[in-house]
Amino acid sequence: MVSAFFVFCGCVEQANVAVVEKWGRFLRLAEPGLHFFNPFAGEFVAGTLSTRVQSLDVRVETKTKDNVFVQLICTIQYRVVKENADDAFYELQNPQQQIQSYVFDVVRAIVPRMELDSLFEQKNEVAKSVLEELGKVMSDYGYSIEHILMVDIIPDAAVRRAMNDINAAQRLQLASVYKGEAEKILMVKKAEGEADAKYLSGVGIAKQRQAITDGLRENILNFSHTVSGTSAKEVMDLIMVTQYFDTIKELGDNSKNTTVFLPHGPGHVRDISDQIRNGVMEASSSNV
Repeated sequence: MVSAFFVFCGCVEQANVAVVEKWGRFLRLAEPGLHFFNPFAGEFVAGTLSTRVQSLDVRVETKTKDNVFVQLICTIQYRVVKENADDAFYELQNPQQQIQSYVFDVVRAIVPRMELDSLFEQKNEVAKSVLEELGKVMSDYGYSIEHILMVDIIPDAAVRRAMNDINAAQRLQLASVYKGEAEKILMVKKAEGEADAKYLSGVGIAKQRQAITDGLRENILNFSHTVSGTSAKEVMDLIMVTQYFDTIKELGDNSKNTTVFLPHGPGHVRDISDQIRNGVMEASSSNV
C-alpha cells in the first residue's frame, strides 16, 4: 500500500500578509516568506492584504456656525494591523468607503459648531477629533489610522472674494494711518526747522546790528579824538553819507539787480542820517 502526499508551496511577498483557509474556514495568517499548503486537505490562500501605509483623500462639504458653506479636504493615512489582518479581511468589504463615511459623520458634527475664522485657526483640532473617533472605530476592524491631515479649507467663491475685500480694506486703512503719521512727522519737523532757522536768523540780525552799532560808535569816538573841533553829529553825518554812497555803488556793481529807485538829494540824505543816528543812540542807551 502506497501513501502519496501532494503539497503545494507558495510565497508571500514583503509588506503583505496572506489569509489561509481550510475547507472555507479561516485557518491562519501567512507572513512574508515561503509557505506550504496541502490543497487535498482543503488548505488554500483566500487572499492577501498589504500592510503598507495607504492614503485616502476625502472631500467633505458642510457649513460653519455663521452659515458659510465650505469644503474640507482631508487626507487619511491608514494601514492594516498585521496581527488583526483576518478582521480586516472578513469584517469590511469596502474599508475606504467605511472610512469616508466616518469622516463625513465626525466633520459634519464638529464644523457646524465653529465659525469660519475659528475653523481656519483650529483646523488641527478638527483633524485631531477625526483621528480619535475614527481610530476607535476602525481598530475593531483590524485597521490603524496613522495620521489625518486637514489639507485645505475652501469656502464658497463669493465668501473668498468678500474676505479678500475685507482684508484689502483693512490694509488700506492701516496704510492711510501710517501715511498720515508720516506726513504729520514731516510737517512737525519742517515747522521745527523753520522755527530754528528764523530764530538763528534773528540772532544773526541782532548780532549784525549790534556789530554795526559798535562799529559806528567806535568810528565816531576815534574821529572826534583825531580831528579837533568836530562834534559827534557832524561825524555821524559824514559816516552816513559815506555809507550811503557805498550802498549805491554796490547796487550798481551787482549785475543781478534790476532797476532800483532810491530817494536822492541832500534832504533825503539828512533824513536817512537822522534816522540811523537816532537808532544808534537808542541802541547805545539801551545797552547802558
